[in-house]
Amino acid sequence: MLALGNGLIPFLSWWRKRGAPAPAPTPTDIATAKDVLAGLATEQWRDETVLRSLCDPEPMPLPWRSTERRELADHPEIIAKGTVAFPGLQVHIADMARNFRALRCRRLVILGDPGTGKTTLAVQLMLELLRTRQPEEPVPVMLSATRWNDRVHPRLQDWLAASLAMDYPALCAQSLGPDTPATLVARGEVLPVVDGLDELPEEARVGMLTMLNRSMCDTDQLILTCRTEQFAKSVQEIDDVLTATAVIEPQPMSPAAAADYLRACLPPVPQPVWPLVLEALRTGALPALSQVASTSMGLWLVRATYIAPRVDPAPLLELGRGSAAELHDHLCDQLIPALVNTRRPADGLVRPFRPQHTWTSEQVHRWLTYLSRQLSLSQAHDVAWWYLAGYMSSLPVRMGVATAIGIGIGVAFALGTGQPVAGVSAGLPSALVIMVLIGPWFTESPGHVDFHFRGRLTELLSVLRDMLIVGALGALAAWLMTPSPDMDDKLTAAKEIALVSAIWSGVLGLIGWAERPTITATARSPRSTWQADRTLTVIRIVGGLVVGVAVGGIWLYTKTHSPKAIVGGLLLGLLLGIVVGRHHAWLAYKLTVPRLATKGRLPLRAMAFFDDAHRLGLLRTEGPYYQFRHIELQQHLANGRRVASEKEQRSAH
Repeated sequence: MLALGNGLIPFLSWWRKRGAPAPAPTPTDIATAKDVLAGLATEQWRDETVLRSLCDPEPMPLPWRSTERRELADHPEIIAKGTVAFPGLQVHIADMARNFRALRCRRLVILGDPGTGKTTLAVQLMLELLRTRQPEEPVPVMLSATRWNDRVHPRLQDWLAASLAMDYPALCAQSLGPDTPATLVARGEVLPVVDGLDELPEEARVGMLTMLNRSMCDTDQLILTCRTEQFAKSVQEIDDVLTATAVIEPQPMSPAAAADYLRACLPPVPQPVWPLVLEALRTGALPALSQVASTSMGLWLVRATYIAPRVDPAPLLELGRGSAAELHDHLCDQLIPALVNTRRPADGLVRPFRPQHTWTSEQVHRWLTYLSRQLSLSQAHDVAWWYLAGYMSSLPVRMGVATAIGIGIGVAFALGTGQPVAGVSAGLPSALVIMVLIGPWFTESPGHVDFHFRGRLTELLSVLRDMLIVGALGALAAWLMTPSPDMDDKLTAAKEIALVSAIWSGVLGLIGWAERPTITATARSPRSTWQADRTLTVIRIVGGLVVGVAVGGIWLYTKTHSPKAIVGGLLLGLLLGIVVGRHHAWLAYKLTVPRLATKGRLPLRAMAFFDDAHRLGLLRTEGPYYQFRHIELQQHLANGRRVASEKEQRSAH
């Protein structure tokens, strides 16, 4: 009674207000939401800059300038007011932000070949815009182009609002008002930084460019990164450019600038070989090293593999005079050992930029190579923990699970009826049915539990309605099917079956009401989606056990007078909790990873490895997905066996 009394007043208050329109957000609400979003984005990407050493000791001095390919950009007078948008000077990132703000519509496309620093510049520019943002300016937010689906979100604004709600769940807090992400986007308070247009298929790239031109008004701002060749093909395909958008391309970094940057990264008294390497780089005596170090990717590889681990740079003097491709492969081969050896787990401490578990470089290399080859086979870019279930055939697992469940059902029926034949008759067909039913587990996306009542009372009332209907139908069926002519026996059977049916329907209905797909709801990180689906699985199992206890209790009270009723009910309830529902990604993951681990393809603690690979700087997170931080490393690992065999053939000749 106390609980009902305490909940009655809020319920009546909600009932009076439910028909009223949602209040419009005030300027204070909008400003608060923008500050929250800016803080979250800054925190997220500041960690990324630390992992990638983007600003330590300073940003890489890679020059950028407006493209000279006139077919890729709009008229200069539309882009900027009668001036060249980016004249090509080697400027600081603050000057780059100033040039961006000088654009008429503040739209920018960053082009370049692989490894030239497109994403690096986008991250640096976004952080500088966040650092110097004025209250009236929009908040820059980085998104991966691979997450856009034109069938689900045909407009840029729709996709942007959905991505904000997924990546930054704090914006959905009730204190910020209803539909805050959509409101921010609709009012032009968000600057999308779309990374990796080239990672989309050609048709999708064309669709995105077309969608951008159709959905952006004159006040909408944009930053986009893409490889030059793919962008040129897409522009040619649509026979149009992005309206009022500046297009910039990188210029090769001079050997002197690269040498100065590397010298700034070295300690005051470096190893004796380093002055020789830097002087040879300045004078052009190391053409391969000059070519590799002319891009931000190559410069970072040199720093990560030789400067950070404090190893002897003598191999650079030899390889720097040879082929740039061989030097690049050498640096990629040394990258994983260098990162693993220089970023050891902290003893007893949790640090955001150090792994929490000890892995050998050979293990990390083997597991990442397996992932990279799987991505190459599927032509995908995202590593998702629920994708692992599709990396192996599910048939052996399904057969094992179906056998175990069939045995459980058979035991439950045998205990309930006291007849082993009944258990066999129920277990065998159940195993076959279960084997078919759990097939979709290995392709399902993760889910989460949502117990919010706001706007969902109608669904909850429908669960109660179905519960009453199923209970009534169960009572009617029991009444009609009871062979005894005694009215008391019929009434007892009707009450028993009605109660069991109502509890069964109610638990199933509540599970279905609370279960929501994570990918289209709230996905802050891969770990959060993994934990959310695990929580959903536990709640389903608990709900099934509730049904089992209720059924067993009814049997115990009315018929069997034996603990067998409770045991049978618990077994049936447990099986119910495991099988029901639309999201079994965590169960499929737990069934698949041990098989991958026994074959040496991934560790048994796969999620812990993914998290540590992110802390090492080898993977990055994009919402609920992991991605290789550098596509060049992914391609190198995927092609490692072929490259090694080619080297062996050359050495043999």
